[in-house]
This record gives sequence, C-alpha cells and structure tokens, in this order.
Amino acid sequence: MKRHHITAIVLLVVVAAISVYTGGIFLSLREPDVIKPGEGVTEVRKLSDYFAPLKGTRGDTDVYVLKGEQEGGKVLVLGGTHANEPSGYLTAVVLVEQAKVTAGELIVIPRANNSAFTHNDSQEGAPLYVHFTNAAGEERQFRYGSRASNVIDQWPDPDVYEHASSGQQLSGSETRNLNRGYPGRADGNLTEQMCYAITEMIKKEDIGLTFDLHEASPEYPVINATVAHERSMDIAAMGSFDLDMMGIAMSLEPSPVNLRGLTHRELGDFTDTYPLLMETANASQGRLRGATNEKLALDGKDKYYVSAEALGMLYVPYDENGHSIEERVGRHLQGVLSYTTAYNDLYGEVVTIENVPTYDVMLAAKLGDYLN
Repeated sequence: MKRHHITAIVLLVVVAAISVYTGGIFLSLREPDVIKPGEGVTEVRKLSDYFAPLKGTRGDTDVYVLKGEQEGGKVLVLGGTHANEPSGYLTAVVLVEQAKVTAGELIVIPRANNSAFTHNDSQEGAPLYVHFTNAAGEERQFRYGSRASNVIDQWPDPDVYEHASSGQQLSGSETRNLNRGYPGRADGNLTEQMCYAITEMIKKEDIGLTFDLHEASPEYPVINATVAHERSMDIAAMGSFDLDMMGIAMSLEPSPVNLRGLTHRELGDFTDTYPLLMETANASQGRLRGATNEKLALDGKDKYYVSAEALGMLYVPYDENGHSIEERVGRHLQGVLSYTTAYNDLYGEVVTIENVPTYDVMLAAKLGDYLN
C-alpha cells in the first residue's frame, strides 16, 4: 500500500510540473512580439484611438504611422488578419522596420487581429513561433498564431454566424474570423469591434488605398492573386501588369458581391478607400502537407505538394524549391509598391515609399537581413 502511495505522489508531482510548464507556455503566448520601428516611423498609435472600447482588450493593437515631409495620399497595410499566415504579418513588420516615406503617409497594422496571435488552431500541430537571425546576429522571434480570435477573448461561438449588415450565414466559428466581420459593429462581439475600429480609422484618416495581406494553400484556386473591389479594378489591373512585366505572375480576381464580410468587399462598399487583398502560396496552410512545423512555414518545401503538382492538383507551380518566406514576403512587398504606384498615377494622391526590398532583392536575401 505504501508503494502505491509513493507512486501516486510521484505521478501528482509529474502532473503538477507538466501543468506549470505548459501553463507558462500558454501564458507566454499573450506577450506581444517585439517589433523594432525603423527611423521612418513618425508615430505609433493604438487601434483603440479609433474605437475606445477596445482599450485594455486583446483586440487592441499597435498602429504604425510613416509620414513623409511632402503632402500626399494615405495607404494602409493590414498584416496579421489571419495570424497563421506569416508572410502577411512579416511583410508588415519589414515595412515598419525598414520603410521610409518621402511623400504622403503609410499606415501599417502588423497584428490586425491581435487576439489571434495569442493561441494556435487546435489539432493542426502548428509551430508556436518562427525565428530569424538579423544582420547583427541576433535572433528575432515571431508568433505563428491562429486564423481566428482566441476563444478566451470571445466565447461561445453561435451555431450559425450571421453577418450583421448582409444577413449572410456561415459556420459559427467564423464569428471569430476578422475577415468575415467587416464593416463591423460598435455593439458587436470583439472581432466585429476590431473590424469596426479599422473601418472607422479608414474613414477618419481618409485612407485612399488599403492592402490586406494573406496566404493560402497551393490547392486553393485564388492563389498568387489579387482580389479587388470593382472600384479598385483599375489600380489592380495597372499594378498587375507592372508585376507581370517583372516576371511575377499575379492573377486578378474580382471581389464576389455575394461573399460578405471581407475587406475587398465591405471596405469598398462602406468607405471611400480602394481595397485590395493579396494571397501568396503557403504549404503550411494546405490539406495535402506533411508535418506542419517551423521549417515548412519558412522554406515551403514539401514532397507531398511536389507530387500533387505533378498530378495537376494545384493552382500554383510547385517543385522541390517550394515557396520560401522570402519569396512570399517579396511578392507582398512588390505588390504594395506596384499597386501604390498605380494608385499614384491614376489618382494623383502620391504616396512615395522607399527603402523597401523588392521581389528580386528578397529572393536573393534572407528575411532576417531586413529585421532591425
């Protein structure tokens, strides 16, 4: 009997130790990543500056402003709408840490859904972080989060999510998807309030051009693509032509009028901004992948996707080189530059963004080279 008591005590101690260790990891996920603003950043605001009820919640997030000395237009970049799509988030980080604006204003929100960075999607086996080494030899760490807001911040999900302004009905979990909640509601749930705050910011700041940066699985039809509201089509067409001339294939997709709650639809309908959404190819998003780990998220190399490409199952070329984070971030950065140039040319609201690595430069570099 005494031996059983000792065994039970040992097991309780082991369980307690595991609980303390995993609990520490769980709590650490709430700590925001360190972003080191470059000299181009002129001001750091909070999303709650545009909707005060977000203050003190995990829906609040940093808003970085890069303002040039010359007057001009305003461009907004949303990264981290889905926190498990790292190239959108890291593109925004590179802009904050490297970009300089000489005319107009660039506004960047790296963690648009801040709550989504505080947890992972269950049963996906995803990494907690991705790591890079900068030019000074220092390690930089960034969260690999979830597609949706944390259930700790918003619960329970309804059986059916009904989009407020259109009545569109979706799965209940979509109530925590930032890119299904626009234009948002002041009296809605946390995710809808985040959407509302971003919409209000666009209106109050009179933002002319808005980018929402995403990633998708290689088997998803809308991939290496830009989705544009009908009002944004001239910008999208001119910018896509510029990308094509650089050898960067970028398909152009119209925003479906019957798919509601997304930036490229609702921001075009409810504000004066010209919204564009860009998608890059990320194997760690797909269903055909092997192990979902940090390596896959960063180098995009997966033998199962190589086989799927040979069978004609994908919508993007895929070989043993994969699609690296450098390629994906480079594609987003070049898209921001090309579409902004098109906006400048078409509407005369000049925003001049400098000191940003182009697609070719990113392909020949390491992402860490452009982190402070």
